[in-house]
Amino acid sequence: MNRREFTQAMLAAGAAIPFGITRAAGRARGGTLNTIIQPEPPLLVTAFNQQQPTLTLGGKIYESLLKYGADLKPMPGMAQSWEISPDGLTYTFKLFPNITFHDGKPMTSEDVVFSCMKVLTETHPRARQNFARVASAEAPDPLTVVFKLKQPFAPFLGCFDCTSAPIVPKHIYEGTDFRKNPLNDKAIGTGPFKLKEWVRGSHVHLVRHEGYYLKDQPYLDEIIYRIIPDSASRALALENGTVQLVQWTDIEFFDVQRFKAQKNLEVTTKGYEYFAPHQWLEMNNRIAPMNDKRFRQAVMHLIDRDALAKRVYFGNAKVATGPISSKTKFYDGKVKRYDYSIDKAKALLDEMGLKPDASGKRAEIKYVVPPYGESYQRAGEFFRQSFARVGIDLVLVGTDMAGWAEKVGNWDYEMTQNLLYQLGDPALGVSRTYVSSNIKKGILFSNTQGYSNPEVDKLFDEAAVTLDEAKRQELYSKVQQILVEDVPVAWTLELEYPIIYDKAFKNIVSTGIGSHETFGAVYKS
Repeated sequence: MNRREFTQAMLAAGAAIPFGITRAAGRARGGTLNTIIQPEPPLLVTAFNQQQPTLTLGGKIYESLLKYGADLKPMPGMAQSWEISPDGLTYTFKLFPNITFHDGKPMTSEDVVFSCMKVLTETHPRARQNFARVASAEAPDPLTVVFKLKQPFAPFLGCFDCTSAPIVPKHIYEGTDFRKNPLNDKAIGTGPFKLKEWVRGSHVHLVRHEGYYLKDQPYLDEIIYRIIPDSASRALALENGTVQLVQWTDIEFFDVQRFKAQKNLEVTTKGYEYFAPHQWLEMNNRIAPMNDKRFRQAVMHLIDRDALAKRVYFGNAKVATGPISSKTKFYDGKVKRYDYSIDKAKALLDEMGLKPDASGKRAEIKYVVPPYGESYQRAGEFFRQSFARVGIDLVLVGTDMAGWAEKVGNWDYEMTQNLLYQLGDPALGVSRTYVSSNIKKGILFSNTQGYSNPEVDKLFDEAAVTLDEAKRQELYSKVQQILVEDVPVAWTLELEYPIIYDKAFKNIVSTGIGSHETFGAVYKS
């Protein structure tokens, strides 16, 4: 078919398109994507909350300077180009023109500087570390941002995805208490979709940002995130077409396999490359008996992680060997291994003096169950049974999403399960959990367990500013060996989450952040 024939075919197809739908660059413009958000997020401003549902939904509302492909290489976001000085200290970004916030005000380089240097350094667990490395940030003209670093920081270009460095409006937040700003409920960003309404307990309705700066985008008219607490109802909604997209834990792991047989659906584990989700059992290192590393080592021995991967996650997981995922740069598997051994766990507990009483009970520990779905509840039950084998009574405590965030962020917990993104480089997604400079009360996903080791701090700091890859590997190998010996958290699994969507929708997975992406390029065929 030549170009003329193709054009005629497209025009003929266009005649059949319903009212209100137009064609743009060969892609249909119009339509509604129904999907799920689970559990319901406490707020939508990604600068102030980094829990997964907030980021999935907020990724449509807030943007940053860059995006990242599946190979984790940077791509244009709100920045159309960038340059790095020969000494690796100066990063200059050129923004796309005509970017506007959802309230119609222009987004300029002043907003970028304000967001990165004022807001995120106060509110964001990983951005605060990244931008603390900046000596100065300037906005020489409305479309240019210049960051000058104190010293080279190898992964600096990896700091600008929409969840790590979301840009918020300076004209709304300057001079206010960021977290208590009354306009947080409006969630005003620059993304291709803006908030129309949020009916708590029912749905979040996003509609097209008509002033979006990329030609013809977004293609969809609207996205509706439906809040469906019951897992069986979520699966039914996907099965009968009520929703056309699910992600993360929307569908329980035991249900994933059956959807592979449904012909209209695509099931993929792509779109999580940037995150490399890494799961662990988090223990508050400030509280006995978790303040003794022999207890934490015993925990590594008493959990049968192969069984956990098979029985709870139905094979959609791989056993983690330490703090760095095997999918992340500078992973080193040559570290101390903790085999499943009840006898070794008991020996360590006995050695530290935590011996069973007359009833066989050694200790009682409260375990806060993360409210992210049945798999977390099942994992909690699995841990409870595992701890019982050595005489430790694990008491499961339920809470909602906001309550879990408050307890963990404010160190008001004994034990819980956590999952963090690795973000392509240990300096971005790993060190934040272990360095003592990131022990900051009130900030979730920081060093909330309170682990501190000066040698670990030194190694992470040195690796972050070293440009030689071989030297960085050497430093990260050393820090992995120390952490696996100290066990600040008990690493369990590298999880393989699915994204399942109706094949009629295109570009659902287009980058390394999958369903967190803006969805400006998503269209319905």
